[in-house]
Amino acid sequence: MTTKAATSSSVRLAAETWESLFRSQVAVMRRLQAGKAFKRLPIKEYDVLFTLSRCPTGKLRLNEINDHVLLSQSSLSRLVERLEKRGLLERSVAPDDGRGILLGLTDAGRELQKEIGREHVRDIAELVAPALTAEEQRELLRLTEKLQAFVAGK
Repeated sequence: MTTKAATSSSVRLAAETWESLFRSQVAVMRRLQAGKAFKRLPIKEYDVLFTLSRCPTGKLRLNEINDHVLLSQSSLSRLVERLEKRGLLERSVAPDDGRGILLGLTDAGRELQKEIGREHVRDIAELVAPALTAEEQRELLRLTEKLQAFVAGK
């Protein structure tokens, strides 16, 4: 195989791999969004609660949350306002910067995140376990973590 043909082949394989990964992710997310877990709270709102629940300090600035969710800044701002009105989030002044605002879960937000999270994990297991063996799940985890680490290092 010539170098040009090898390059073309590797580019095509990379594109096909990406498309397959992306389409799988879309199909899985659509199925999960339609599941039992997200009847009380849309998945994008849950994602914000989940992101805050994973934060060691329990509080993040809006731009820090935005680094972890797939929403525009303006959409995230409106979503945060809705969560705050529902009593699931609260704002506080950043101690190191009097102008900065931190967002954190209220007790109700923390409890709802845990409830939905437990249901969500069950939905994931019901979807993934019949499709992939435990060994295949570990391999997929290894490969996606490898890809994430590479991209993060770029």
